[in-house]
Amino acid sequence: MRLENCYWFSWIFEREMPANSTDKEIFIARATSPTETDKYKDMRIKNSMPSSHAKRHQSSIKPTLFGVFQKLTGKRTPLLAVRGQPRQRLHFDAADFSAIYAIGDIHGCYSKLLEAERKIFEDFSRCTGTALIVMLGDYVDRGSSSKDVVEHLCKPTPENIKQVTLCGNHDDAFLRLLEEPGLFPSWYRFAGMETLKSYGIDVTYLLKHGSKRAIERAISDAIPAHHKKLLAEMPSMVTVGDIVFVHAGIRPGIALSEQRDRDLFWIREPFLTRGPELPLLVVHGHTPVAQPFFGNGRIAIDTGAFATGKLTVLRIMNRQAIVLR
Repeated sequence: MRLENCYWFSWIFEREMPANSTDKEIFIARATSPTETDKYKDMRIKNSMPSSHAKRHQSSIKPTLFGVFQKLTGKRTPLLAVRGQPRQRLHFDAADFSAIYAIGDIHGCYSKLLEAERKIFEDFSRCTGTALIVMLGDYVDRGSSSKDVVEHLCKPTPENIKQVTLCGNHDDAFLRLLEEPGLFPSWYRFAGMETLKSYGIDVTYLLKHGSKRAIERAISDAIPAHHKKLLAEMPSMVTVGDIVFVHAGIRPGIALSEQRDRDLFWIREPFLTRGPELPLLVVHGHTPVAQPFFGNGRIAIDTGAFATGKLTVLRIMNRQAIVLR
């Protein structure tokens, strides 16, 4: 039976085992109909693997990665609201693309973005048809080159490649700052100075010697109109058949049409534990993981590029998902 004609599907991911192992682990993340979801919440593992190793793999983050830890623990005050205007949601047929690539949270890591694109272009050069690249959001903040990243995302892609730049919570917050300059104090506590510094704004100097009006004017003058346009037009979700791409995740058990942008940008629990609880697969970023995580109806690929130097690229082809090396 073809997978498209039933209520479940399997995703297989191969990754290298530790150096002291000669085998490979194959992880199967399985999503089912809503009535059977509870049976498959946990990651199914084919071939033997010690339970201690499985627990280490499922750990969401390495404690030594201070920058990622900071993101998880919320050292910077979050902006709880989202932009008032709902964002568009895109829908494609699975037959539209011969391969789909997803790129995790970039966070100002321009050189890593270029490296990820090179991997994709090289990989897809051996294929025919059209590829879809889905950027999972959070292009600004944390890293040092947010302006370069946003400028690059404004450029056209090759003819045989369609690109969707999803909105992340940091991108939504940045646009809100551009539209409502009075939000600067709360935005700055949340985002820090890296993004404005990449646009040539000396925030430290302005905070010490300038007025609130001077800061607002500097921001208004420094951000190009086409950057603001890109941020405003980013969708909050894209679906390709029964695969859903969002920045953070979805509210478990809630129909996609009823999901709020706020959850799509910000949610962690209960999504991380329970998964989507719908007959679909969710590919997301937002919550950093030490290694790409495949389990309970979701694939997480934010590997904390700004702190680890690892920007993950996921390829989905012929109903199989692998990480490009």
